[in-house]
Amino acid sequence: MKNIREFAGMCRLGLILALYAAAACVMLAFVYTGTAKIIALRQQADLEAALRELFPDADAFNEITGIQSPDPLVTFEDEYEARRNEQTAGAALRVSRGSYGGTIRILVGIGADGRITGVKILEHQDTPGLGANAASPAYYVDRAGGITFYGQFKNKSVADPFEVKGDVQAITASTITSRAVSDSVKAAGTAAAAWFDSQAGAAPQPGGTQ
Repeated sequence: MKNIREFAGMCRLGLILALYAAAACVMLAFVYTGTAKIIALRQQADLEAALRELFPDADAFNEITGIQSPDPLVTFEDEYEARRNEQTAGAALRVSRGSYGGTIRILVGIGADGRITGVKILEHQDTPGLGANAASPAYYVDRAGGITFYGQFKNKSVADPFEVKGDVQAITASTITSRAVSDSVKAAGTAAAAWFDSQAGAAPQPGGTQ
């Protein structure tokens, strides 16, 4: 009888623990779902703010597809067309590439005139004080001119070489990070320029068949 009672007690305790575990899992699922939605909304808001920063005069942004990266090390994650006065004002590409500390994600704006409108470092895992300076508004490659590392890309032509220690000034002691950003911007610019050309080629020609 004693053994039976002990066995029944153990079963009852196991059942209680199982119920508590199930309840905890349900609660965690609700928390995760709610948190995931909040995170997604925050990320979308951050993206929209970044797009507006790259194209402050744009009327709208339309997600586009079909743009291919010319660099196998650079991955295109999202592409957006910037519209102004019902015309293509440019494109913004969210790209990623391996860097010193892991993946670095960058939003690159390219104007329809073939010049970089701006670069935003969205995410990185590089060393603070070194590679992390790629995203720092307080790190200058030209202090007298007030030009940050990422700021030096603005207004560069997509036809430029984007060579670190050439036409791109490197972050001190962080050549790998500098090259990761530079290669990403070059790939985005090259691909966007090709997309602009394809869109122009698709437009109806004057005097053509109506």
